[in-house]
Parts: sequence; C-alpha cells; structure tokens
Amino acid sequence: MTAPDNTLAPAATAPHDLLAVAGDPGGGGNVRPGYDPRLANEDLAPLRTQKWTWYNIFAFWMSDVHSVGGYVTAGSLFALGIAAWQVLVALVVGIVIVQVFANLVAKPSQKTGVPYPVVNRAIFGVRGANIPAVIRGIIAIAWYGVQTFLAAQSLNIVFLKFIPGSAALLDVSFLGLSALGWISFAILWVAQVALFWNGMEVIRRFIDFAGPAVYVVMIVLAIYLVSQAGWENIDLNLSDPTAAPHDFWGTLGLMAMAVGIVVAYFAGPMLNFGDFARYGRSFGEVKKGNFWGLPINFLFFSILTVLTAAATLPVFGELILDPIHTVEAIDTPFAILLGGLTFVTSTVGINIVANFIAPAFDFSNVAPQKISWRMGGMIAAVGSVFLMPWNWYSDATAIHYSLGILAALIGPLFGLLVAGYYVAAKQRIKTDDMFTMSEKGAYWYRNGYNPNAMKTLLVAGIPTILIAILPKTFADAGLFDVSWIGNFTWFIGCALGFVAFVVFERRDPQVPTFAGETEGISDGTAPESAPAAAETVA
Repeated sequence: MTAPDNTLAPAATAPHDLLAVAGDPGGGGNVRPGYDPRLANEDLAPLRTQKWTWYNIFAFWMSDVHSVGGYVTAGSLFALGIAAWQVLVALVVGIVIVQVFANLVAKPSQKTGVPYPVVNRAIFGVRGANIPAVIRGIIAIAWYGVQTFLAAQSLNIVFLKFIPGSAALLDVSFLGLSALGWISFAILWVAQVALFWNGMEVIRRFIDFAGPAVYVVMIVLAIYLVSQAGWENIDLNLSDPTAAPHDFWGTLGLMAMAVGIVVAYFAGPMLNFGDFARYGRSFGEVKKGNFWGLPINFLFFSILTVLTAAATLPVFGELILDPIHTVEAIDTPFAILLGGLTFVTSTVGINIVANFIAPAFDFSNVAPQKISWRMGGMIAAVGSVFLMPWNWYSDATAIHYSLGILAALIGPLFGLLVAGYYVAAKQRIKTDDMFTMSEKGAYWYRNGYNPNAMKTLLVAGIPTILIAILPKTFADAGLFDVSWIGNFTWFIGCALGFVAFVVFERRDPQVPTFAGETEGISDGTAPESAPAAAETVA
C-alpha cells in the first residue's frame, strides 16, 4: 500500500541521523512511502533524530527513583529485620539486575528508533503486537491515576497550611473524594496533560530538572534532621528491635526478598524503557546513562532515604517512612511549601515517564491513523479519572486481585521480548517490515500473529497470574501462607516467557534472522558507530 499524502519523502539517511522527536510540532517519525497507514504515523515511525545524551537517560531514572513511592520502598527495605549492610548488598544486587535488563530492553528500540509496541511487531506479528500494547496500556492507566492521587495529597497539605479555610472543603465529597481532593487532583491532572501535550522535548527538559531538584531537597532534609537528631542518636537499622533475630537462611531469604522488591518496583519502567531509549544518540550513551541513573543514583538516594527516616525517630519520637508526613511533621511554612511542591514535582516526573508515555504509544499503535500519540495519552489521562483510584487504592485486596493480575504479565512480556530479539531474531530486525500489512512481509506470520508468541503468553502468563493471586487467597482462607512468593512473580514470569518462547521457536521457527542480508536490516550485533555519524540504510 502507498503512504498517505502527508507522509514524508524517503529519507536519504537512516533513522539514526534525523531531526525531531515524537510529539514535537513538526512530527518526529520518518514515515516512508509504502508504510501501511494502519501501522504507521509520525509518532511510531523510526525517528528522524536520536539526540538524547547519557545525562538525559540519567535524569530519566532520577525522575523514576526520586518519588514518594521510591522513598517509601527504599525505607521499607531497611525495616525488613536485617542489618543495614545486608540491605545495601541486596540493593546493589537488585539494582544491577535492573540495570542489566534495562540495557537488554533498550537495545532493539535504540537501534531501530521505534517504541516498545512497534518492536513487538517483530516478535508477536504486526497485529499480535497490539496484545502486549493493550496490557501495558491498561496497567499504566491504573497507576497513572494512583500517582496523580498521591501527588494531590501532597498538594492538599500545602493548601491546608497556607489557606486554612480550605479545610472546610474536606467535609464535602463527591464520588468518594473530598472537594479539596478534587481540586488538587484536577490541578495536577491538567498540569501533567499540559506537560505531555508539549511533546517529548519538553518532557526531556522537565525530567532533566525534576530529578536534581528533588535531590537538593532530599539532601537539605537529611542534613536538617540529622543535625536535629545528633549523629550519635541515629540507628540505621530501622527494624523492630524487639523482633527475634534471624538465622542464616532466614537472613538470606529476607535479602532475596529485598532483591525481588527492588526489581518488582522497577518492572514497569524497565518494560517501558524502550520508549525512551529510542531517543538515545547511541546505545553506548544509553548504557552510560543507565549506569549512573541506576546503581549509582539509586544507592545514593537509598542512603539519603535511610538517613532521613532514621533521624525521624529521635526527632519526632516515631519512625516516619513517608516523606510527605516527614515534611508535615516539621510543621514550618517554608518546609511544607518546599517539601510539598518538591514531592508533587517528583511524583509528576515518575508519572510522566512511567505511566503516561507508555499508553500514549500503546493506544496509538492500535490505530495509528485514528489515535495519535497525544490522543493516546489523553485516553490514558481520561481513563485514570473514570477508574477513581482514591476508592480502591487503600484496599489491598482490590489492588491484589485487579492490578495484580495485569502486573503479573509484565514478567512474561519482558521474557518474550528478550528471547524474541536476542535469541530468535539474533538482534536483526528489518525495520520497514514492521510497517507493512503485506502477507509477504517478514512479520506477517499467520494473519499478522506469531503463533509461538501467542502460545508463550498463555503458557507463561497463566501460571504467573495464579502464583500472584492464589497464595494470598490461601493465606486469607487460613490454609497456608506462601505469600512471600509474590515478591518473585516478575522473575518467574520472565523466566517462563523466555524459556517457553525459545522452546517454541526451536521446534517451529517463525522469527526470521535475515541471514546473509544487509539492506534495511538493523543489526544489533554490528559495531556501534560514533553518535554523530550517519548510519545509512538503503
């Protein structure tokens, strides 16, 4: 089929030597004549320019780590009941695993210049790729609403401190949320949409600012509380001192649980990372950004977190793991204003990078000519309101049985992507064939679906969902408690997805490797050229 009249002329250079990014006014993708309009628009097509440096990737991870959720997660690990040094060892192991997997998921998107749902066309088929896209999109919508709600709670504190009359709005509610809550939620909802609407370049500038800004406040907060407490009064072991000590195997189990929690916390951003890695100037730049943004950044942030949390015990007489409550406890106008707005900023940052960009690409991938990148994001934003997260987020059972089912599929999807790209495709993708519905296209498979990927999703997904759901059901019924296995569903799902797809592909190969071909092939095994150099594809 021919491209629509408004598509761009064929580029003389590869997608690695191009000019704008998705969401910018001029359009960012190189939609070539011959791209099927049912699969292509300027947001999904290979980029005209890939210009993000290692610092932009570093800032991406800062925005992801420096959030209320990241703070609480890091603090909770130090309260598991093991020594601080053992927690740090588990943190290093967990975050290095995240770094390795982030590099794995980054490569196919950076090399081809396309986002996650498009890369999946090479594995699931040009039609089948909509399945992982929709799964990922639904998960992101739910958590987008949750994060906006949490940021609104921070904004509520600012309103209550500086506008005392706003307390009356807490007594008026609609659909389960107070009037003040609706005002704060609406302000943040509009602010995030406005930021998103201005495109990836503006988002890049925002996350470049947000991560360091939160660091400044975190450092100031830590210094203030430590000085108030006195260094000699700080105990980095946040666990219950009356709890019985653990033996060797018990300690090892808790360390493994901490590793699982770290990886699970980053499971969503890891799967989404290709949407951002595609903008990297080179894969080397992406790997450098991941190194500084994950092990280095996360460990420093965790140390700041545990120092701050440990200091709350001698200063306030109780251990406070939530930074919003810490700032509230200080109870000075400047601290509440600075802390409240900073944590609002940090939550907006993680929401944009983890829960807004992903569904924008996912829903656009379903119907590119009808749903643009911006419209895909708006579907997510509007959908997050209709889900009314304030009514169910505090209900652990609702979270477990609703989001738990979908979240359990993140591991299998990850394992499928890694097996498909690195083992089955041998890192070789024919980029243009991801944009054709021709039955002669490399990724048409069977009516647009790769049967091996479909079978793998069932074989890996169903057991992982059962593992995520049944242990809690058994424990709640008073039978036996193996709920600890829930911390490892990502690993289990990823392993099942990887192994099953490799087995199916070896028994009945479907994914092409294009052995002996060079024209139009993105070859991830080829030596990387300098970032400034053009990498021409015919």
